[in-house]
Amino acid sequence: MDPLSDVLSLLELRSYVSGGFDAGGEWAVRFGHHDGIKFHAVLRGQCWVSVEGEPEPVRVTEGQCFLLARGRPFRIASDMEVEAVDVRTLLPQIHDGRIVTYNGGGEFVSIGGYFTLADAQADLLLRMLPPIVHVHEEPGLSTLRWCIERMRQELHEPQPGGDIVAQQLATMVLVQALRMRLAETRSDGVGWLFALADKRMRAVINAMHDAPGARWTLQTLAGHAAMSRTTFALRFKKLVGLSPMEYLTRWRMMLAADRLTNSRDSVAGIGLALGYESEKSFITAFRRIMNCSPRQYARRQLAGVNDAHDAGTI
Repeated sequence: MDPLSDVLSLLELRSYVSGGFDAGGEWAVRFGHHDGIKFHAVLRGQCWVSVEGEPEPVRVTEGQCFLLARGRPFRIASDMEVEAVDVRTLLPQIHDGRIVTYNGGGEFVSIGGYFTLADAQADLLLRMLPPIVHVHEEPGLSTLRWCIERMRQELHEPQPGGDIVAQQLATMVLVQALRMRLAETRSDGVGWLFALADKRMRAVINAMHDAPGARWTLQTLAGHAAMSRTTFALRFKKLVGLSPMEYLTRWRMMLAADRLTNSRDSVAGIGLALGYESEKSFITAFRRIMNCSPRQYARRQLAGVNDAHDAGTI
């Protein structure tokens, strides 16, 4: 897989289409803090989106969407001067399956949903994204419009397996949004996502992801970039925000965390597979990045799974 697919797979991404919003006249709705990534796709009309802490609202029009990655309260409105109502007061007005109608509806229609991420690795993606990502660039919008239209159909015309279809469509919207974010040449963001836009850095990150257990050195990584060791190290740190070896270590620890949770491999075996010559050196690296030992991490994850299972049986 490519690095973006690697990361999204490791994050145990789950997407959910929570429902639609149908408004008429002048309106404004406020939302509280949230976990994961929220998304809204506009099917008809236009709205303004204001995120707490951001200086300017963003105008989103028909066929566009926006992602909210930092969990901050926000509001959407036909006019920023309109006093907002709390979204929770509108939930009793749900009709037609999962549609909230406000002020009679008919002028503005959107579909909303959210993505959940594996807790231990969520920062891999969330810290790469600004509080609001407005997906509006023309290239790729045809794909987005198709996904959004299909989500609308699944919401209005329920079919067997509709929830699975809606989840896959929502995931396509997220990936398309990340691709567009990646393609923004004017972006001055720092992190692995932005480094993928650089052909040479992408080759190095691909190599590390393809063989995380290889005995990488700064020299061999620089060879994949066809650059001198010094020039490569400076360029990588500028774009990614970490040195090449720091990035490699963090990626290895994310893989280790996944295997500790989802496999029966021993700590020593996981460390050996990820390039560590001894169990002690692996444990030291894991503790430095994850702030606990591998065994402590595994026990916490197991306890979390058991708690979730017990809660589901009540």
